Amino acid sequence: MMLIRPIAKKDIDALHTMAKNAGVGFTSLPANIELLKEKITAAEVAFNSADNNEANQSYLFVLEDTETNNIAGVCGIESALGLDSPWYNYRLGTLVHASPSLKVYGQSKTLSLSNDHTGYSELCTLFLSQDYRHSKNGSLLSKSRFMFMASFPNRFHQRAIAEMRGVSDAEGNSPFWNGLGAHFFSMPFAQADYLSGLGNKSFIAELMPKLPIYIDLLSPSVQEVIGKVHENTLPALKMLENEGFQNLGYVDIFDGGPTIEADVRHIRAINQNKVYSVKIGQPSSTVIDLVSNTECLGYRCTLAKADRLASGELLIDAKTAAALNLQVGDQIRAVPLSSTTS
Repeated sequence: MMLIRPIAKKDIDALHTMAKNAGVGFTSLPANIELLKEKITAAEVAFNSADNNEANQSYLFVLEDTETNNIAGVCGIESALGLDSPWYNYRLGTLVHASPSLKVYGQSKTLSLSNDHTGYSELCTLFLSQDYRHSKNGSLLSKSRFMFMASFPNRFHQRAIAEMRGVSDAEGNSPFWNGLGAHFFSMPFAQADYLSGLGNKSFIAELMPKLPIYIDLLSPSVQEVIGKVHENTLPALKMLENEGFQNLGYVDIFDGGPTIEADVRHIRAINQNKVYSVKIGQPSSTVIDLVSNTECLGYRCTLAKADRLASGELLIDAKTAAALNLQVGDQIRAVPLSSTTS
């Protein structure tokens, strides 16, 4: 069985291995073991914190294979962006140039430095090991965060974003960075991305141009990748779009990947999930559900087949109940894994 739970100190080696495998461009998962230890400590503080959104809290979860105890993936939620240090991205815009006397009218697409998402919650740090990219493990890893957010809405902003990894090659070279950012930062993409992951983002404001950048002046190779995702990120993008996320015209300042966003209340897995009382037995349903307990520090989430009973109970098998640390009569949250699950 695959199970989502809060990260713990014992997961540091597995997290470090995943960070190294993620490669360049995965800003929120740098291959720095000391920084990763700090991230685990911050997550432990978040899970033990009061149920409020007064400060930025970093929640990290791992996907555990309960048969082997292997850690197969990691995912995270930042409760509020930009409260400790500025949060930057580019906003796509349009400038109009017109001269009525000359009967000339033109539109130019631009990129403008933005802090528009300050305070928003962020879905982040999603990585699934290659050997586990099957059997809906990716869906469980990504959507388990919605179940947690549904149980603890006061911990998060009413809007959430997700930065999608932009286009880069196998060596980590980013066309967007090479054609734009490198001119202002005078450092390789990997170094700038790494510094950002360390939380050292002041250099962005210090070095980036404050005026709009005209996209037409950029090379075709740069224009082509603006708002495009890395090929490995496409399934994650489609998954979030199916949950209600939209591209409203923001891109990452380093690799040009899209930043998508949604009203938390309208995210399908949050909007449609319900809380039931646990009943243990043998379900007859063929539909795969996302099921979780409603605890914070003891949060658990998995995939299971379940029967919704007229009594307001959810019938799950004993193995699922044990994995979620639930007994008969306890509260359980459930929603179909997707709107098209059959």
